[in-house]
Amino acid sequence: MIPRDFIDTLLARVDIVDVIDRRVPLKKAGQNYQACCPFHSEKTPSFTVSPTKQFYHCFGCGAHGTALGFLMEYEHMSFPDAVAALAQDVGLPVPDSGEPERPKPPPALWDALEQAARFYKQQLKQAPRAIDYLKRRGLTGAIAARYGIGYAPDGWSPLKQVFKDYSADALAASGLVVDGERGRYDRFRDRIMFPIRNIRGQIVGFGGRVLDQGEPKYLNSPETPLFHKGSELYGLFEARAAIKAAGRAIVVEGYMDVVALAQHGVEFAVAALGTATTPIHARTLLRHTDRLIYAFDGDAAGRKAAWRALENSLEALQDGKEVSFLFLPEGEDPDSHIRTHGQDAFLRLLDTDTVPLSAFLVRELARDRRLDTQEGRAALIKEAKPLLEKIAAPLLASLIQRHIAELAQLQADELGHLGLRPMAARRAPPRPQRRSAPSRVRSLARTLLMNPQRAAEIDPCWLDANDPLSSPTDELIAWLREVGPLKPQTLSETAKGSALEPLVTELMTDLLDKDETWDWNAEFDGAVKQLRDDWRRRRQQELATRPLDSLSASERQELTELARS
Repeated sequence: MIPRDFIDTLLARVDIVDVIDRRVPLKKAGQNYQACCPFHSEKTPSFTVSPTKQFYHCFGCGAHGTALGFLMEYEHMSFPDAVAALAQDVGLPVPDSGEPERPKPPPALWDALEQAARFYKQQLKQAPRAIDYLKRRGLTGAIAARYGIGYAPDGWSPLKQVFKDYSADALAASGLVVDGERGRYDRFRDRIMFPIRNIRGQIVGFGGRVLDQGEPKYLNSPETPLFHKGSELYGLFEARAAIKAAGRAIVVEGYMDVVALAQHGVEFAVAALGTATTPIHARTLLRHTDRLIYAFDGDAAGRKAAWRALENSLEALQDGKEVSFLFLPEGEDPDSHIRTHGQDAFLRLLDTDTVPLSAFLVRELARDRRLDTQEGRAALIKEAKPLLEKIAAPLLASLIQRHIAELAQLQADELGHLGLRPMAARRAPPRPQRRSAPSRVRSLARTLLMNPQRAAEIDPCWLDANDPLSSPTDELIAWLREVGPLKPQTLSETAKGSALEPLVTELMTDLLDKDETWDWNAEFDGAVKQLRDDWRRRRQQELATRPLDSLSASERQELTELARS
């Protein structure tokens, strides 16, 4: 693990405003900075960055965190990678954790892929057959250049023209060549080449499409240290701005669908890479937009692929975000449909012909099932249970559960008696709602984030048991005594993944309302005095209402002292 004191030092050196502004332009708004949120589509800025608290929060979608959290969400970095990136920015060496480091892909792999991409683009210019193919598909040179489309020549080893050392390990490790029984040869030959970029625009692999009716129709790079099919999406790097502007993203089945849609002005499409859509894909896209649409053929194979996408999206669902399905007429795909009918007709389909995930789920569960029999209804519930338990959006899970119960002629709560417990119910309780004026307990809790060293001054008995924040604040006090006097942004990072994360996040959001002149020590002293005085009154009333002969000597002395104070 990276030492916690290093994280504290790093976050103290980093300016979150600079980190975010380099990626999302910020505007000064009073003491803070604002922008339209990069994690959901909005027209009015609700994304706030505090330079004094070194914390960001979106009052629209709830995204929040420190500079580290922002890099992890926006750049899709792992925690160690985000630490390394910030440390490099401020010139801090990351200390040795004492654990073996994860192997990092050598630069040679990145270089090999970039050189191959340049070679394939150059070869396209010299391949009339490939150019004719793209023209027949309606693609222009501009759209081919935008997506970096190229051509892998026919032959066993054209890449020897690029790499002097064709036997280099990096060529095999990056998936560009194959080591077979008869020697090494190029993986991609006589194919239209689509570079696959990660969210930072780096090439991590390729997809190659045949020019004729050969098989396989699409050939993708294998799994490599750089490329993982289950987490990358073709076209996402190019589509980010369009997804934000359109307020939606569409997932199609092939590279050519993505490029053809972009050619006709629908630039917010992405494609899974030769595999079914995964939960990681769904989570990634739902971080970029509130509306996600899967487009499939309307035949049996299309419905089967849509069902897999549905199953893999359930645990990524969020209340307030929409996932839906578009089923095109049989024999058509997005590429052919938009070339035949045009942009306006395709956009109308997205607006009028999509099926919400909830409706598709219930429709498929009920398909070919006799719900007028006990057996049919029992089979419906049996098949629905594991799916409902995966749904991460609590409100949506409840509404779908109610619909299933109606079809099964049960009361909604009867499904609970049958052992159904949606995934949302197993998660942490929802964050407490913000209050316009903080209670005394809340005032104490939020000042503790600014003064964690003063946690030792508080007697937990002072907390008002009638305040719902008393119990979590008691836990917060114990936690602060354990972790020590860290800065607020470090406390926020340290709390991630713990039961205290919702409370710490909510309190950090409170801090955004206060400027650098706010006297946190004075607020702490005031909150402590009020809580202590309230406790004394409660304690005096408790002792005074008991018969005098039932009080111990120490309790009588305590009552006397309370009466004098």
